[in-house]
Amino acid sequence: MAELVRVRGLSEDEGHRLQRIVRRGTTSAVRFRRAMIVLASAGGNTVPVIARLVQADEDTVRDVIHRFNETGMASLDPRWAGGRPRHLGTDDEDFVAQTATTRPTALGQPFTRWSIRKLAAYLRRVHGRVIRLGREALRTLLARRGITFQRTKTWKDSNDPDFDAKLDRIEHVLERFPDRVFAFDEFGPLGIRPTAGSGWMPKGRPNRLPATYRRTHGITYFHGCYSVGDDTLWGVNHRRKGIDHTWAALRSIRKARPDGAPVYVILDNLSAHKNWRIRQWAHRNRVELCFTPTYTSWANPIEAHFGPLRQFTIANSHHPNHTVQTRALHAYLRWRNTHTRDPDLLQAQRRERARVRSEKGIRYGGRPLARAA
Repeated sequence: MAELVRVRGLSEDEGHRLQRIVRRGTTSAVRFRRAMIVLASAGGNTVPVIARLVQADEDTVRDVIHRFNETGMASLDPRWAGGRPRHLGTDDEDFVAQTATTRPTALGQPFTRWSIRKLAAYLRRVHGRVIRLGREALRTLLARRGITFQRTKTWKDSNDPDFDAKLDRIEHVLERFPDRVFAFDEFGPLGIRPTAGSGWMPKGRPNRLPATYRRTHGITYFHGCYSVGDDTLWGVNHRRKGIDHTWAALRSIRKARPDGAPVYVILDNLSAHKNWRIRQWAHRNRVELCFTPTYTSWANPIEAHFGPLRQFTIANSHHPNHTVQTRALHAYLRWRNTHTRDPDLLQAQRRERARVRSEKGIRYGGRPLARAA
């Protein structure tokens, strides 16, 4: 009589691992089924009984037991066949990835971006190399190479010859004299119109604002001042930007530190900020104007506070006129200056800081990150 097929004696570790697979399950149905066969055989069940238990052929059960006796736990993992031979080599995949990340106009195509269908059609007729791929295979290849469909962003390189010197000066005053550093900038234009936003509403029933086509109220600009040391934001709305309004903001900053010691104001390169009369006044009143480099608005600390201002007072609003809009802005400023550590406010400021610096990947006050070779 032939000897019964039975699994060899299990070690303690093998028994625990098999039990864990059977009890907790696994993402592989093949692995789960084979573990059940081995455990059932270790429990003294015969091959016919195990075959009925796992709904498998008896020869399959015998093969699983024999392989486990030979190779142990490794026998649970399925060994898939090689499958269909690859049609694309590594060089072909590199060519596909390079083509997908190249602008179509650079390759003589009359459109500005690839779709999966257009890219697959181009690869089939490219001169000197024919690559035949279905759309799903092409999408899988691009995903494997880490290439995804993304929104295009814009950026500007600063052409300021004093770029490093200006950034170094701003960083220096922020580190050495934070209690005497202020930031100034204009925010706007602010029109009277319904502004999209977000809020809590029943599902499928979003809050709606009426559309307007005739806008006869004009625009205003919020002229904001921010005290770095006090973490205080204040400002006023004006119909336009101008030298007089900048001068008034600088006088309010000087009054915030009436001791006569130097104060430092960070502001951008708007012509209204660099007028010779303003420069003379600043020199007489010991106000140092620290100008940000060209196209480097992210270096101004007040930029991070304009994001929450836009999010909490402008977005999702429908102000009837500029008077109501200005009152809403000032109400927010009063709340903001008494809740400087509010978690929502801090989160909005972090998000805005990330937004204004994301295009160039620059840390505040630091140097541009090294570009890949």
